[in-house]
Amino acid sequence: MATRTITRLYDSYDEATRAVQALEAAGVPHDDISLVGSAHDRATAGEGGTATTDGDSGAATGAGTGATLGTLVGGGAGLLAGIGALAIPGVGPIVAAGWLVAALTGAGVGAAAGGLLGSLTGAGVSEEDAHVYAEGVRRGGTMLTARVEEGQAARVESVLASSGGHVDVAARRSEYQSEGWSRFDPAAPGYTTTEVQSERKRRVRVS
Repeated sequence: MATRTITRLYDSYDEATRAVQALEAAGVPHDDISLVGSAHDRATAGEGGTATTDGDSGAATGAGTGATLGTLVGGGAGLLAGIGALAIPGVGPIVAAGWLVAALTGAGVGAAAGGLLGSLTGAGVSEEDAHVYAEGVRRGGTMLTARVEEGQAARVESVLASSGGHVDVAARRSEYQSEGWSRFDPAAPGYTTTEVQSERKRRVRVS
């Protein structure tokens, strides 16, 4: 049966995790859900991985990347139980779990930033939207993806709409473009912790 990838971007990690929990409560298997979010300014201890961030470089520190990757795929009791941490070029440190992470790390960590776009477009997300999702994570957001059968897509979208909090991607694209942005650049430096904090404060003021 045909499947569809439903993707949402959240400015708040907490809102994204509530959406994950709503999907799981609605019967969506955690193997079909993925979460990729900025790890800046967020403690990951107790969430399946350990990482801190350097405010100047935005690089992940703490447990070595190779040791951490093993926690990223397979959620055990639920998706969030399997979350882990790594750093990818162009984005910086992230926390992630689920099927999309397997695609990212399968090509090697060095290729992960390009893989974020490729994994999304390969799953059926338009390239135009994939660039916005990747840029949103780079700026401190969290991306949720769910693979669902076509016949269940409307129900899953309704669950996500009820949980609230997601970004209007078209509006966010227009906002980025008004700043001179055109596309996600995996060769660009990731946001520092200070830049992510400034972006979040600006979002609060805008909302």
